[in-house]
Amino acid sequence: MKTQLLIATGDNDYAEHLSKGLSELHADVIDVSVCGSEEHLREQLKARKFDVALLESTMIEGLDLQSIRLPLLLWSENENQAWVPDGMKRVRKYQRISSIVSDVLELYAKRLANGRGESTKKARVTAVWSPMGGVGKTTTALAFAEGKALEGKQVLYLDMEPFSSARVYFAETGRSISAVFEMIETGEGNIGMLVRSVRQQDNGSGISYFCRPENYDDMNILTAENIAALIDACAELTDELVIDLSCSCDERTLKVFELADMVLLVTDASPTAQIKFSQFVAQHNVFQSIREKAVLVANKGAIISKPLVDNVINLPLVQSPNAVTIYKTLHFNIPKDTQRPELNV
Repeated sequence: MKTQLLIATGDNDYAEHLSKGLSELHADVIDVSVCGSEEHLREQLKARKFDVALLESTMIEGLDLQSIRLPLLLWSENENQAWVPDGMKRVRKYQRISSIVSDVLELYAKRLANGRGESTKKARVTAVWSPMGGVGKTTTALAFAEGKALEGKQVLYLDMEPFSSARVYFAETGRSISAVFEMIETGEGNIGMLVRSVRQQDNGSGISYFCRPENYDDMNILTAENIAALIDACAELTDELVIDLSCSCDERTLKVFELADMVLLVTDASPTAQIKFSQFVAQHNVFQSIREKAVLVANKGAIISKPLVDNVINLPLVQSPNAVTIYKTLHFNIPKDTQRPELNV
């Protein structure tokens, strides 16, 4: 459901610029209306209700704001501010439109009750995991995400490693995902709305992602139930949700395995990786629970002589100092009913 946003400003040029940008870039989440005078604003508020309104202070003195769920002050330090109601939150006027959208949706998410009922999951969820680090798990996750993006799918990459490497692949100029973790823990607000506000999109690949947590504990203290709530909120926003897991096999990892539609198990040709993967298969009952939806990814040119799952993908070794080049070179999709991947190398 789109957020109904009202913009009330006497600056017609700015109103046209902002409304055009919102309509062209964020029409999937925001439905925008514009008022250029106090009289028009009063008429609009009598005729309908709005979720959020960006209001100049010169237009709201004595105005009944009951039909606006979240009234916000459209504020500029270069303009004189008239009377403003106590406690009214402010949104800076002259900033990037994407930043205004983030501000509006984050504040609105905090105002709303959570309202999570039955899951309305949209995305196919793919978990990417390995019992050992350094085998190319993140590269595999992003190569798979890139393949889906090239199919025209909306793809969201969720990095759940406590020490994130996302900044190697994506620019981190937005809000941290820690804001989402905090809301999940408190249960106060609308998680889905906040997820919309903090997700970023990489222009080069089309993959959506989140900026890394502010500190290690923000990720580490999440419970399995918190993880389920996060996945539920993310899955409502996209076609493909790709989850990059840490190498642990704790309750949170098991919850992701349970919710995933497919699990990519990544290994390489190193003896250590082969031993750890064999131990996982032979000694851990978790493998049997995910075996039917597991795909083995033999990375870096590894050859698996006796695969223990039906689907196997052999990724070649790509020599490049640039991590982005590697995952874009390896982008792949998994065909149905075959052990050979569709590779683009």
